[in-house]
Amino acid sequence: MRVAMIGATGLVGRQLWPQIEARGNLLVLGRRPSGARVEKLGSMEDWPNLLAGERIDAAVSTLGTTRKAAGSWAAFEAVDRHALLGFAEASRKAGAEHFLLVSSSGANRHSRNSYLRLKGEVEEAVAAIGFSRVDILQPGLLLGERSERRLAEGFGQALAPLINPLLIRSLDRFGGIPAATVARALAALLEQRAPGLFRHDNRAIRRLAGD
Repeated sequence: MRVAMIGATGLVGRQLWPQIEARGNLLVLGRRPSGARVEKLGSMEDWPNLLAGERIDAAVSTLGTTRKAAGSWAAFEAVDRHALLGFAEASRKAGAEHFLLVSSSGANRHSRNSYLRLKGEVEEAVAAIGFSRVDILQPGLLLGERSERRLAEGFGQALAPLINPLLIRSLDRFGGIPAATVARALAALLEQRAPGLFRHDNRAIRRLAGD
């Protein structure tokens, strides 16, 4: 299996790419080096061109930022919508039948929250591209050491051990979950072949990861 991936330098991505590389052929597209053996670097806008001429079986996006980190809503949307969908469309043209996406708990195109609304719109756009199988992971707060400082997320990570036990039943989907767990779940899902659209919340992610 040959897999193309974006987001390899992020919190989940840098835990995932070594697992994919150990199992098969991995091509990373990015703006800066990830450490993967095979990667093509360029601007986000150029990623579809970098994928042109390649033949792949599956594609993974662990790409994501926040409005604050991006600096503006337009810059955030450039990453979380336009770059991601450009990669997804190019992946399908390159032969990918399976697409895996890390989204967010609460993603819904009808949400009043602009972040969750965008995430929901992107999920639906990916599902409409024509992949045989789409896996959408909807984790709660991602736990782990980030390369950039996000104050609100850091505060949430500190409180997660206290709050998680209180989030029972359906509320569990909003709890903190280690990025390493999400990465293991993605690696496991790459082995799945049954066609369809599948969404995975915190509980399903833990189950897939063997936690």
